Amino acid sequence: LAAVSNPTTPILNTTKTYTVTGTLNGCFGTAISTVTVKANPVVSVTSPSICRGQTAQPIASGATTYTWTGGLVPIANPTTPILTSNQTYTVTGTLNGCFGTATSTVTVKANPVVTVTNGNICTGQTATLTASGATTYTWSNGLGSGATVTTPALSADQTYTVTGTTNGCFNTATSTVIVRPSLLVSANNPNICSGQTANLVASGATTYTWTGGL
Repeated sequence: LAAVSNPTTPILNTTKTYTVTGTLNGCFGTAISTVTVKANPVVSVTSPSICRGQTAQPIASGATTYTWTGGLVPIANPTTPILTSNQTYTVTGTLNGCFGTATSTVTVKANPVVTVTNGNICTGQTATLTASGATTYTWSNGLGSGATVTTPALSADQTYTVTGTTNGCFNTATSTVIVRPSLLVSANNPNICSGQTANLVASGATTYTWTGGL
């Protein structure tokens, strides 16, 4: 070390002892200085995975106090703001005046884009609804689960909501089944004589099919 009263040691990784000899008026004395090297804390932190639009809570350990980049609260387990894309945070942990750092990467998974068919049926019929865009599905109003479900017989318009889930993330879609009234078809009942033809007249619809080869 330099021959001064307050030299600077090199970078130390272990405890080190130095002896200093001081001289005054031809006389001298010695003293021992022990530099105690404390270990830096080994800081670790989780890297959570969330769905788009959620918050994350990375958890740090290995120190007693913590500070974070990104404006997070200086505690071991702060909550991030709502995230729409991957985000990286660095945490600095301090223990006995020494510090260590670690990095947390929050992975933001995309929510599935769920679509569903709409059904048009007549009064008293059932509708088949098919959802797509996810891996699993649950339906409202007791329709159960699965990509394709069948409604009960309906007498009025009915709306169903399907929730599709992929990799733990979900989204919803809505299907409205339109129930059209059943037709009131009528036909005449002509009276003819043997050997004649009859003119049959139906009403109440737009197209007609007859039995008997007509």
